[in-house]
Amino acid sequence: MGKALAEIAQLLKDADKKVRLIYAFNGTGKTRLSREFKQLIAPKDDAAGEGDQVEPTRNKILYYNAFTEDLFYWDNDLEVDAEPKLKIQPNTFTDWVLKEQGQDMNVITTFQRYTNDKLTPRFNEERKDDKTGAVIAKAFSEVTFSLESGDATHSGNLKISKGEESIFIWSIFYALLEQVIDVLNVAEPGGRETDQFNQLEYVFIDDPVSSLDDNHLIQLAVDLAQLVKSNESSVKFIITTHNPLFFNVLCNEFGSDDKSERYSWKSKWFSKSRLERSGDGSFNVVEQPNDSPFAYHLHLMSQLDGAIKSGQIEKYHFNLLRNVLEKTATFLGYKRWEHLLPATADGQPNPYAKRIVNFSSHSKHAAEEAQPLKPEEKKLLEKLVKHIVERHRFWQETTT
Repeated sequence: MGKALAEIAQLLKDADKKVRLIYAFNGTGKTRLSREFKQLIAPKDDAAGEGDQVEPTRNKILYYNAFTEDLFYWDNDLEVDAEPKLKIQPNTFTDWVLKEQGQDMNVITTFQRYTNDKLTPRFNEERKDDKTGAVIAKAFSEVTFSLESGDATHSGNLKISKGEESIFIWSIFYALLEQVIDVLNVAEPGGRETDQFNQLEYVFIDDPVSSLDDNHLIQLAVDLAQLVKSNESSVKFIITTHNPLFFNVLCNEFGSDDKSERYSWKSKWFSKSRLERSGDGSFNVVEQPNDSPFAYHLHLMSQLDGAIKSGQIEKYHFNLLRNVLEKTATFLGYKRWEHLLPATADGQPNPYAKRIVNFSSHSKHAAEEAQPLKPEEKKLLEKLVKHIVERHRFWQETTT
């Protein structure tokens, strides 16, 4: 029986785990789950009056998701040939990190570790109108980037890549997270340099790896895991992702059987699972075995197998099939995925199967998507899945 996202959030809260790692396809609802969880941990006080002091959400939960990245946008004023700036929309989060916590230098150091030690971000100082004295730009509301050389000159302002931009935004959150863990690792509250994190209960991180190449992704995952494992406080972590590589690297790091670690990450303190959405719009969290990695292509095959057994085959299942074919062809060294299809008498890929997979997974018109599959098309999908499993010896889960 599926559950609403609010119920899934409650399940995560009730679980006695130091770290919950969750995989889900894009569009499943990871970002919405992060907001539901935030509302559960630090609900808005609708009864508060205009002059009442409202407790900031960050006192109890820190979260990173797509809305964090939406706080940043490029000022591309091509008409006046202005140098590019990454602007920060007015918000309390970056003001808190950069102004109150003074993390700007740590942000720069983290960013350069993942990119280039010569690629230097610069936060702006407050600017005022010379005549009126009015504030034109508040401090820490803009960022420029330049390449520094050894003779103290720089390249002028650059527009960095999307991947570099993602790393920069993540670096702001990561610098804060380092400070939080360092402060809370002091056991006695009276001995901490600040009491601002004393009430913190959760950190929710949703997909910090968009637009990153594999090398940066692996490094980020390893660094994040080591930082989380250094946490000695009662703060719990929930990490969600759509990226199988990021998921598996984190699994390996959290699942390492290091006797010197404070916690036994393989048992009580760490769990991994999948967030799945049913056809009726409800959700389920499916636990993953802790002794095996998550295989994206095997997950797709299980989705196809479930659709075949239930008789609920839709056109998008051909998309999943083509995805499996492409990944398997790459792994096995075939130049084209069609070579994995059943062959005709002359040894060529079955043209009918190729045409149906192509047509069904690349429809150009909305009307085509609305048309139900013909019985022979559904039968073909079943036949192709069986062929791939048997011909290429896919592992099949046994049921008892």
